[in-house]
Amino acid sequence: MHADAIHFFNRYTQRVETEQIYGEGFLRWIYGSLSGRLALHAVAKRAWFSQWYGWRMDRPASRAKIAPFIRDFAVDISEFADAPESFRTFNEFFYRKLKPSARPIAGEVKTAVFPADGRHLGFADVSEAEGIFVKGEVFDLAELLRDPALAEQFHRGAMVLSRLCPVDYHRYHFPVAGLATEPRLINGWLYSVSPIALRQNIHIFTENKRSITRIESPEFGTVLMLEVGATNVGSFAYTFSPNTRVAKGAEKGYFKFGGSSTITLFEPGRVKLDADLLAHTAEHRELYARMGDRLGVAT
Repeated sequence: MHADAIHFFNRYTQRVETEQIYGEGFLRWIYGSLSGRLALHAVAKRAWFSQWYGWRMDRPASRAKIAPFIRDFAVDISEFADAPESFRTFNEFFYRKLKPSARPIAGEVKTAVFPADGRHLGFADVSEAEGIFVKGEVFDLAELLRDPALAEQFHRGAMVLSRLCPVDYHRYHFPVAGLATEPRLINGWLYSVSPIALRQNIHIFTENKRSITRIESPEFGTVLMLEVGATNVGSFAYTFSPNTRVAKGAEKGYFKFGGSSTITLFEPGRVKLDADLLAHTAEHRELYARMGDRLGVAT
């Protein structure tokens, strides 16, 4: 086991667990060696590489990867809306739908929910999100949003980073109910969002391709939800109708193959994040929780 293994706290088992990393050898080579970093800048962070890999995952031959993946990562097929053998390609399996009963939505009107399955970090004040991945580095909201007025509006607000691994359910949902706008795309690179990569460069979030949606919520005010692309995730597909009212927990879209992230931002004073989320973040450790579970309450 690596000394820098990735640990997270599982909300359901109430234990610290070690992440089983898909493609770990490749990630450690590309972010941890000179030859790997040369390959990263020449190939891996570029859109064409992710498009090529995505094309491979859309080929009928990729179907052969499904059964070994389910076995190796102990994926729970009882949650699937469709039978595993019904998927024609690996990508179809990857962005599979689940039975609604598999992800119940925490129902209280003043409750916000995690937008995706994954490993989460929560900050009561984004301006104090310092050194979480790289010592001394501060999260740059102005760079992330590319909108000075919006960055000022959310400057002392709360932030939840949700990191999806390849083994996770890859559809993302609205954390609150409200009026959702047309997503605004900011083009960028496609670095990995694994902690292996983030420990080398916290600016990945502000350099990667990403998209921003505003949600005008009666309970939470303006909420921003961002999808962040990553290596082998060249695009995000949307399944919601922009400029309409959406329900909390309603599906927003899905990522195709790869690990990726969503970022949820709340205006100052509008949300109280859950105690376990804040406590583990303070320990520089992610909290594993599923889409639809509570992340905090309106204040």
